[in-house]
Amino acid sequence: MRNIKLTIEYDGGRYLGWQRLGNSDKTIQGKIENLLTQMTGEKIEIIGSGRTDAGTHARGQVANFKTGAVLTVNEMITTLNHQLPRDIVITNIEEVPERFHARYNAAGKKYSYYVWNDVIPSAFERNYSFHYPQELDFELMNEACEKLLGKHDFAGFSALKKTKKSTVRTIEELSIKREGSMLHFTFVGDGFLHKMVRIIMGTLLEIGSGELKVDIIDEVLEKKIRETAGETVPAQGLFLDEVYYR
Repeated sequence: MRNIKLTIEYDGGRYLGWQRLGNSDKTIQGKIENLLTQMTGEKIEIIGSGRTDAGTHARGQVANFKTGAVLTVNEMITTLNHQLPRDIVITNIEEVPERFHARYNAAGKKYSYYVWNDVIPSAFERNYSFHYPQELDFELMNEACEKLLGKHDFAGFSALKKTKKSTVRTIEELSIKREGSMLHFTFVGDGFLHKMVRIIMGTLLEIGSGELKVDIIDEVLEKKIRETAGETVPAQGLFLDEVYYR
C-alpha cells in the first residue's frame, strides 16, 4: 500500500469543521474522502493532523491516506482540485514512508488569529476576522502573552470536559502585530487543546480592554477552571497555518 500525504487549504466558513460527521457532506474530511473513494475505487479514510472547528480556516492542514491505486500524485492533485469545491484546495501531494502518520507524527502547529480593531467594521474582512471595536492596551496584552509562553497545564484555557489525557502543552511563540486596523496574533506550540487558541484570544482581548487584569492568566493556569478565563472568540478569525513534523 502507498502512503500519500496531502497539504490542504480551505475556507471553513460553510463547513461543520474538519472531522467527518455521519452522512453530512458539510465537512472537509468528508468532501475529500468521498472524492478519493470515487477516484481510486477503494474505501478511503484520511487521517488529519487534528480537527478544526466549524468556521475555522486552514492554510496548511496536513492529512494522509493509504491506497493501492496506481494514480500518480500529479493525476491525484489535478483531479482533486478540478472536482473539489473552490473553497477547498490541495496545495501539495507527495508519497511518504509507510510509517508517516499526520496526527501522531506532528511535532507542533502554527495558528493565526485576526482581529479587526476599529469602530467601523470591514465589509471585506468580516468572514476572516473578529470585529472588536474597543480600544486595546498592547502593553498589557504583551505582558499576558509573556505569561503564557513555555510549558503549562492549559486545562483552564480549554473547552475539554474531563479527560485522562494530558492537558500540558508548550507555547513557543505568542506575538501580536498591527497592520492598520487588523491585528494579527501568532501562536506556535507543540499542540493546542480544544478551543484553546480561541479562549486565550478572548482572554487577551478582555485584558487589553480592561475587563480583566493581567494576573488572570496566572489564576487560570493555577486553578485550571475554564470559567475563570475570558470568552471564546468566534471561529472565523482562526487559521491553521502550518503543521510541523520532525
